[in-house]
Formats: sequence, C-alpha cells, structure tokens
Amino acid sequence: MATPSPTRILLGERRFVLLVSARTISVLGDGFARVALAFGVLAIPGSTPAQLSLVLACQAVPQLLLILVGGVLADRFSRSGLMVIADVLGAAAYGGLAVLLLTGGAPIPALALLATLAGVATALFVPAMTGVVPEVVARERLQEANALLGVARNGAMVLGLALSGVAVALAGAGWALAFNAVSFLAGAALIRAMRLPRRLRVSMGSGWSDLRHGWREFVSHQWLWVVVVQYAFVVAAVGANVGVLGPLIAERDLGGASSWALVVAAQALGTVAGAGLAARLRPRRPMLVAVLATFPTALPMVLLGAGAPLWTIVVAMFAAGVAGDVFGVLWTTTMQREVPPDALSRVSSYDWFGSLALAPLGILAAGPVAAAIGPGTALLGCSGLVVAATLAALLSPQVRTLRAPAAEEAVRPAPGEGAGRTE
Repeated sequence: MATPSPTRILLGERRFVLLVSARTISVLGDGFARVALAFGVLAIPGSTPAQLSLVLACQAVPQLLLILVGGVLADRFSRSGLMVIADVLGAAAYGGLAVLLLTGGAPIPALALLATLAGVATALFVPAMTGVVPEVVARERLQEANALLGVARNGAMVLGLALSGVAVALAGAGWALAFNAVSFLAGAALIRAMRLPRRLRVSMGSGWSDLRHGWREFVSHQWLWVVVVQYAFVVAAVGANVGVLGPLIAERDLGGASSWALVVAAQALGTVAGAGLAARLRPRRPMLVAVLATFPTALPMVLLGAGAPLWTIVVAMFAAGVAGDVFGVLWTTTMQREVPPDALSRVSSYDWFGSLALAPLGILAAGPVAAAIGPGTALLGCSGLVVAATLAALLSPQVRTLRAPAAEEAVRPAPGEGAGRTE
C-alpha cells in the first residue's frame, strides 16, 4: 500500500485543519480590509494623503510597540487562547471602523483610534501564531504545515482582494470592513475549538527577565538578526508602496480602487504559486535562498514609479508574490527548527519588532514625501532601499552558509502536493 503523502497526513489531523480553517476565514476578511480602509479614508470629503498616512501609521505603531509583550505572553500562557483574544479585539476594531464609515460620521481621530486597536490585535496574534504551529504538528512536518497554511491564507487573500474592489465600488468600504469583523469572530471560534493541551509555564521570572532571555536567544543567531535588520527597510518600503503610494498612483493614473485591487490580488495569487514552489524546495542553504528571493520585491515599485502600463505592474506583483512566499516558508521553518520551543514566540516577537521598526516612519513619510516630490519618484526611492538592504544582508557569513538539517534535506514531498507560506 502506498505511503500517505505529508499533505494527506496533515489534513487528517483535526487541530491542524481547524487552524487552517481559522486563518483562511480571517484572512479572507483581511483581503477586503486592505483595500477598503485605504479607499474608505480617501473617500471622506476633504481627506488628504497625510491623513491616510496617519490612520495607517496608527495601525502600525502598536504592532511595533506591543509585539514584544505579545511574545512574552505567548511563551508564558496558552498561545491558542491569546490568538482568540486577539481575533476578538480585531473584530471590535474593524466593526467600529465599519460603523463609522457606514453612518457617515468618520472623524479621522476616531478612525485612528480604532486602527490602533487593530494594531494591538495583530501584536498579540503574530508571536502566538508562530509558536502554535509546532504545538499542532510534528517537527518533521513543519515545512509542509507552514506551506499548507500559506496556501490556505494566500488563496483566501487572492479571493478577498479580487472581490474587494467590486465590494468597495458597489457596497462601499464600510460593508467590506464589516465583513472583515465577522471573519475575525469566526476565526476566534475555530481556534478555540482546537482545545490544545495546557502548556506548563516555563518562566516564573518577571516579564523583563523573559525579554532579556529572548533577546539573548535572538542575537545568538547572526543569520536571524541580520535578516530582521534587512526587513526593517524592506517592510518600510513595501508599506509605503501598498499603503499610500500605490493607491495614490492607482487613484490618479490607473482607474482607482478596482485597478489597485487587481494589482494587490496579483501579488496574492503569486504567493499561492510561490507556496507550491516553496513546499518542494529543499535548499542546502535556506537563508541564502530566502534573502535572494527578496530582490523581486523591488520590481513593481520601479514599474509603478515609472508609469508603466497596468498589465506590467500586475505581472511584476505576481512575481514578487512568488518570491515573497519562498522567503516566508524558508524563514519561518528555519526559525522554528533553530530556536528552542520555549523561546520561540519571544524570538518571533523580536523578529516582528525589528521588521516593523521602520514601518510607521515609512507610512507616515510616504504622504508628505509624495506631495513634495511625487509618488512616482518616491516609489523609485523605495525600490532602491529594498535592493540596498538585500545586498547588505548577503554580506553575512551565516546568511550565506547556514545549512538545513541533513535528514530534512533528503525529505521530498510527493509529486502533486499542495504548499504555501505561513504567517
């Protein structure tokens, strides 16, 4: 009798299926929110690019400031329980944003406050999500599990983004945000249904001692902190593009929300294709491959900045999505393999803290910079930042030489298996 494929084995595990289902539903709603929030703010009479930057920065700042707190909480307490709390907070935030936009009373300070609550939810959720995957699946299935989670998430994002432009155009941004709120509640219910065994509390010290221990573990891996510094600049550039500069160019030159939804949906579709590729890759040097996969991120920025035709931007965003998912699966799987389980969420929180360190600045600066020199020129500068940061990361010896475990290099997925990228 043929041996079941890793994918079939994973899909036979109830808790993993619940986790995949939860992420699929909530990410579907997020696909709506990515377009709806930007164009909802831009549709407010008298709104400016700087106000859009402010609202999006208010979402990004708590992700930066509280991500370390999320890591400590996730290593101390139930990771799945923390994920439920985060999803409920996200539902409240997006529900409030929906009400403000639907009732027509949407003052910028109120939108900024609710965007801040959404950022808090993300800060609590992300470290717990990274740490919960090894609790649900065996170590030897981590790459396949991360890949399948990515397939589900990316497929949902493609669908959400594909429908978001139509939803915003026909029903308005408020209803799209309301759908996201409902999706968060559904995700919370599914995560709660996993009923993971209670973990023993590893640390009995203070939160500060937990953070210090996590920091020591983080800086002990050169490949880890080098790539995090790289991505501080990459994420700032991408956030400025997707959050502010891209929508401004779409509004001015490409036909508005529906065209921009097509662009970001192409990127999400690329992540689905990249997920399939990532599950099959077994590079001897995973960090070298992951860092090299960052270069295509700069291409759509160049094309947007140069005023290229819409179809070329769509193709470039697809390619960036493919490469981005290769990075995502290799990065997350390597971290889950190399970092001790009891410190994984804290190390993940330092990863996110560092990666998001410049994101608020990038988003806040994007609007005023676009007003001063034009969004096209600003995007060309963003692309140069991505390339420079990636070249600098390749100078690290550990990035170039870190090897995957020999036993796992030899494991190859069966032909025809699905794949994807984790959170």
